[in-house]
Amino acid sequence: MKLPSDHKILMPYLTGGAVADWTDHLRALIDAGADAIEIGLPFSDPTLDGATIQEATHAALTRGATLRGILTRVSEVAGTVPLVASTYANLVVRDRDFCGNLRDAGFDGLIVPDLPLEECAEFENQDLDLVLLASPATTDERLDEIARRSRGFVYAVTVMGTTGERETLAASAADLARRLTNRCELPVLLGFGISTPAQAAQAAQLADGVVIGAAIMRRVLDGAGPAELGAYLRSIREAMDEG
Repeated sequence: MKLPSDHKILMPYLTGGAVADWTDHLRALIDAGADAIEIGLPFSDPTLDGATIQEATHAALTRGATLRGILTRVSEVAGTVPLVASTYANLVVRDRDFCGNLRDAGFDGLIVPDLPLEECAEFENQDLDLVLLASPATTDERLDEIARRSRGFVYAVTVMGTTGERETLAASAADLARRLTNRCELPVLLGFGISTPAQAAQAAQLADGVVIGAAIMRRVLDGAGPAELGAYLRSIREAMDEG
């Protein structure tokens, strides 16, 4: 997957199938300046996600969202910006064609937050870039391996906790960004807890870009239409560009 190198990277997250017109929201995010988009594939037990993403996942499953249906919808909009699937290991390991099906639908990368580093080998030679995560508690030795084996970018989790909006950028974000960028040739994107333009601008000064998830899904769940969601992301984009 090719991400821009001439400006800070903005990657919003959207739960596939959470609302009926979710692909319209997807298009709005692209039009608003997203450089890539993380699309959550609903799983019944999203243990690493906070209340908002859990609510979005429940909404998607309640609506009858399926992997096949989401992939069909994704294929309609694929090709504009890189698309990164995010889901849990249970879905990945039980289907031997999982990665191939994602690639056929137009996905470029895959994030599996509960897949141990020691069990990643069989997915590293697939047609998708396997994006690895690092946290403030990750040792330097393990960071070296993550930096070497991740593809596309490295997802830097700013806090030891679940996803969700926070009032301030975690103090641990700066140290983790420094530790990763010193040893990694790939872009480093900071995520977990970034929700305001000011926070995004601050995070973008520390790393190569940001991931915004819960703040987007909170708006979607509260009824924001594509235009309103696009306006929100555009405010993030402008803050990051202004630095």
